[in-house]
Amino acid sequence: MDAAPQRAASVLRASTARPIVVKLGGSVVRSGALASWLEVIAEAQTPVVIVPGGGALADEVRTCQQQLGFGEASAHRMALLAMDQLAWAVAGVRPGFEVGTTEAVLRAILGRGLVALWAPSALIAERTDIEATWRLTSDSLALWLAGKLGAERCYLIKSVAAARGTRSAQALAADGVVDEAFPAMLADTGVRAAIFGQGDQPALAEALAGDATQAGLLIE
Repeated sequence: MDAAPQRAASVLRASTARPIVVKLGGSVVRSGALASWLEVIAEAQTPVVIVPGGGALADEVRTCQQQLGFGEASAHRMALLAMDQLAWAVAGVRPGFEVGTTEAVLRAILGRGLVALWAPSALIAERTDIEATWRLTSDSLALWLAGKLGAERCYLIKSVAAARGTRSAQALAADGVVDEAFPAMLADTGVRAAIFGQGDQPALAEALAGDATQAGLLIE
């Protein structure tokens, strides 16, 4: 398909289809596999919003908090800024990806047939209904955003071994695969979620194409 008709088709899909939120773990963003994950997302025939993890930048916030002794509220804001920075980093990797801060801006980006990247600090930092502790990380924020956008699904891409089947959110939180607040956020939003691990790019491509049988490790 030529570029112009393909873009027009993408815009039409974005105006009618429910988006899918894809959380890119910070370790994935900094890995050699990032380009292949972005390629899968760029080729998706459905609107996608990417939520970047904080990665090593968020880890540095934890270290600074231990050394300097500032409180959870400050650490929360700094971790959000770490996510902002990785959103801009990913947007700079390839064309067709654009950073948005609010629900309205993200929808507008999708409406132009682009992939949206969420920089969360402007929308989240002042909220009192979102826990400002390390119990809640980008995993739960991705679910929160998926709920706000009416997303069809929320996919978490992590640097873990690929797996299939179903596991409970409580078990995954206990194992440290998702954050402690994730089970409650999953129940609150009602968004269907799944995890994709190392080498799962083909499975993600199938899932984004609408094949629920390729939905990684389903979370219940």
